[in-house]
Amino acid sequence: MTYSLKINGQARTVNVPPDTPLLWVLRDHLDLVGTKYGCGMGLCGACTIHINGVPMRSCQMPVGTAVGMQITTIEGLSAECSHPVQQAWIEEDVAQCGYCQSGQIMTAAALLKSNPKPSDEDITNAMAGNLCRCATYQRIRQGIHRAADLAAGKAVAS
Repeated sequence: MTYSLKINGQARTVNVPPDTPLLWVLRDHLDLVGTKYGCGMGLCGACTIHINGVPMRSCQMPVGTAVGMQITTIEGLSAECSHPVQQAWIEEDVAQCGYCQSGQIMTAAALLKSNPKPSDEDITNAMAGNLCRCATYQRIRQGIHRAADLAAGKAVAS
């Protein structure tokens, strides 16, 4: 079947079976490879994207359910890594191996959109479904706090 999708602000058309996971459409058919395959069961968060601004697991979403929705991938979060979360990730040197980071960043960006100044508990709750095999959780928390400050226009000491 042919599906018309709105991805990162652009209309994209794909011809795939209706049960194809959105993750594979993004990666294999549209060459948007920033979204990663982790577990394939929606448990690790590596494949997190935004659907209408809400973080969702793309490995569990059949392409047909995404028609008519605004889809944002890590590539569409900002041009040239200018989003406060991306800036903070760089400044805080959050990533270790980096594999899970696109999912972590997408989840953190959604958190900050709904809660511009999250507490540690808010961060723990929002990020609980995103796994990091390198255990950079403390740096992720620091990165989210720094991103909140950057988004609020506060000067941040290095």
